[in-house]
Amino acid sequence: MTIKDILEKKEELLNKKITVSGWIRNHRPQKEFGFIDFSDGTCFKHLQIVYDNTLDNFDSISKLLVGCSLEVEGILVKSSGNQDVEVKANKITLLGECGEDYPIQPKRHTKEFLREQAYLRARTNMFQAVFRIRSLAAQAIHKYFGDRGYVYVNTPIITASDCEGAGEMFQVTTLDLDRIAKNGKVEYDRDFFGKKAGLTVSGQLEGETYAMAFSKIYTFGPTFRAENSNTKTHMSEFWMIEPEIAFCDLNGLMDVEEDMLKYVIKYCLENGKDEMEFLDKFVENGLIEKLTKLINSKFTRITHEEVITILKKADQKWEFEPVYGEDIAKEHEKYITEYFDGPVFITDWPKDIKAFYMKQNEDGKTVAAVDLEVPGVGELMGGSQREENYDKLITRMHELDMNPEEMYWYVNLRKYGSCVHSGFGLGFERLVMYLTGMENIRDVIPYYRTPGNCEF
Repeated sequence: MTIKDILEKKEELLNKKITVSGWIRNHRPQKEFGFIDFSDGTCFKHLQIVYDNTLDNFDSISKLLVGCSLEVEGILVKSSGNQDVEVKANKITLLGECGEDYPIQPKRHTKEFLREQAYLRARTNMFQAVFRIRSLAAQAIHKYFGDRGYVYVNTPIITASDCEGAGEMFQVTTLDLDRIAKNGKVEYDRDFFGKKAGLTVSGQLEGETYAMAFSKIYTFGPTFRAENSNTKTHMSEFWMIEPEIAFCDLNGLMDVEEDMLKYVIKYCLENGKDEMEFLDKFVENGLIEKLTKLINSKFTRITHEEVITILKKADQKWEFEPVYGEDIAKEHEKYITEYFDGPVFITDWPKDIKAFYMKQNEDGKTVAAVDLEVPGVGELMGGSQREENYDKLITRMHELDMNPEEMYWYVNLRKYGSCVHSGFGLGFERLVMYLTGMENIRDVIPYYRTPGNCEF
């Protein structure tokens, strides 16, 4: 049986014989008996194993170290300790030894140390909690969209289009780089795909093509940025959730964003109670209260111009002075969420700082874009109503020195049954940071990829 099954059925299993397999998380051997803190990873809670010198292999069992894997046969009994039940062992079989050099010992390790042990850190209580919440959040996202009729679409990982236009793509090639270095010539027509290709920075553009067939779709997959950044919120490989919705304007999009975020948070709070209580106690005090407050709050909606006006009137000295027509900084995001005491949708951004595909507003200066700012995190989601007008899209691409012919398949959507449509992107790791209280994005993904880090 698994420990999860045992704890869920403890009343009916009491005083019955059970067999369970798992790993030693802590071991307290005494002269005539011993206690093993036992985990099999099926739930956050552990099971205590009690053994005594009636075991045939008592001496060898009492010498076992943390990390060893065991099979235990015994009787489930009421516990006299802090837990409800424990197993009085009749037989303990060693399945896999663990040496004295095992790095994960029963003590508080720093997050920095555990990043160096990424292949083992999931065995600690902290990362058991983090990655189980990550799993629950993923389940909640699929359930939310699936229950509402969205089609799950797998968009390409290898692509020839740079959705964001920032040129920060990892290049994919089979060309001989040593030969290129010698002659200084790159012949893309001789490459595997016959053109320059890279790892995707977003599945949005391809997602739009399927939204024009199914009305409501979402993607959930890995994306990549070759950005030489070493901040706490950036990685080279990360996961994105990107819904695309036909017949939906910017206001309708914000409704979906708010509803989805509240749903995912509520799902994790309800289905990960043990993990959330641990994270609240040991990672971020007040985490559950913070998340509960968001669920019960109404998100503010305000334009970018109105935000700049508020910032300029604020009795505060800024490191970066707020300017009409320009982006806002982290300090501005923090102030705005505190000013409104909750999440804030900032809409109608300056056209010149946003992507080419966003719907141009009638003022000719702004686009129908929206960023969701959340207390303690800043930007959590970014989205827009997409430009459905063929001529306006072509004109905008020319303004940015983009070649529409290279993206004919995307442009043609505006000729073949175009309609009002919108979509947003949610960085999954940033969501998990918010859900768990972890401050570094490297600590919410199993194996992080950042400049200089590709070890595991």
